[in-house]
Amino acid sequence: MQFSCAGRTDVGIVRSGNEDNYLMIPDRALFIVADGMGGHAAGEVASEMAVRIIARAVGAVEGEDDRAAADRLRHAIREANAAIFERTLTEHDKRGMGTTATALLLHGRRYLIGQVGDSRAYLLRNGTLAQLTKDHSYVQEQVDAGYLSAEEARTHPYSNVITRCVGANDDVAPDTYVGTVRTGDLFLLASDGLTGMLDDPELHRVLESTDDPQVLVDTLVAEANRLGGLDNITAIIVRIDGVPEGGAPGT
Repeated sequence: MQFSCAGRTDVGIVRSGNEDNYLMIPDRALFIVADGMGGHAAGEVASEMAVRIIARAVGAVEGEDDRAAADRLRHAIREANAAIFERTLTEHDKRGMGTTATALLLHGRRYLIGQVGDSRAYLLRNGTLAQLTKDHSYVQEQVDAGYLSAEEARTHPYSNVITRCVGANDDVAPDTYVGTVRTGDLFLLASDGLTGMLDDPELHRVLESTDDPQVLVDTLVAEANRLGGLDNITAIIVRIDGVPEGGAPGT
């Protein structure tokens, strides 16, 4: 598969430290965003551990079918969870730390996403922007139950409360998503420092402004800061330039 990618993280306007981390491994077509919590020097440790351990644990998936590759991605996130949780038990200053984790893996003609928390994955295809992941958050649960509208959820005082994270407990259940990749697709991975400042129509407007991944991540960060920069901001853009004729087994 041929693709172009760019990533960036920014402290934002308000925060003094950056607890976000991201990792891009183009030769393995693996991209990860993590948003740590637990205070400066704890949250950033959790997010760094998450991206590093997930990348190592996923390993090579060439030749595997969707189910095997998704299982590998799930296991990698659970492995990161176990390591972070163990550290919260053994280091007093790391107690309560955790992180979101959203990983995108391009595999044959398919994409696989593993997700815990509220860092999101989006797909822009043929002019339509779709959120591929579903937040593990208090407000999302209220939206699902019919108590809040999507717009009310954005401005709710508990909008930053997540219900599932990597490292808070001895195990975690990641969600996984699988789909087919097409030439021209544009993927966005983002922490809530971006999506909390730009709603979907604003994201759509920026993502359609150019097809240059580096310009897009720089513009997204600049827009989030222009609107207040209330949190750390992280974005990865992956543009699909060509898809192979064949596919992974079972896809």
